[in-house]
Amino acid sequence: MTRDEMYMRKALELAALAAEEDEVPVGAVVVKKSTGEIVGRGFNRREYGRSPLTHAEIVAIEEASRKLGGWRLIDCELYVTLEPCPMCAGAVINSRVERVIFGAYDKKAGSCGSVVDLFALPYNHKPECIGGVMEEECAAALTEFFRGLRIRKAKNDG
Repeated sequence: MTRDEMYMRKALELAALAAEEDEVPVGAVVVKKSTGEIVGRGFNRREYGRSPLTHAEIVAIEEASRKLGGWRLIDCELYVTLEPCPMCAGAVINSRVERVIFGAYDKKAGSCGSVVDLFALPYNHKPECIGGVMEEECAAALTEFFRGLRIRKAKNDG
């Protein structure tokens, strides 16, 4: 197992927690590169918090900032099960995360190349972005969740 796969598995564990709470199963971890320590963890909490802002990446970045004592997440990488949306890509840029590693591509809102590549624009910070790490497992978690959602909706409507 590679280093990237090891941390993506941690993000997948968090995505499973989101699914258990009827949240879209996206999980994220922020890792301090030099030590390998996970300094931030998050999973989607939009339904729970009734907020469009509580995406997995934002939750993990906020926890890492608190733990490290500042908003600049220098020497940090973000592992997330789904390609970041524009809001989360903006948070990555603003927090100075050095590297983003994601699992499943997001053809609807992906901001690391699927729809737009915000990291290629002339911002003051350009994180490295690697996609498709454990893509099948990450995509399967989302597919299974939405399949279950459709089945429950059909039963309730029927």
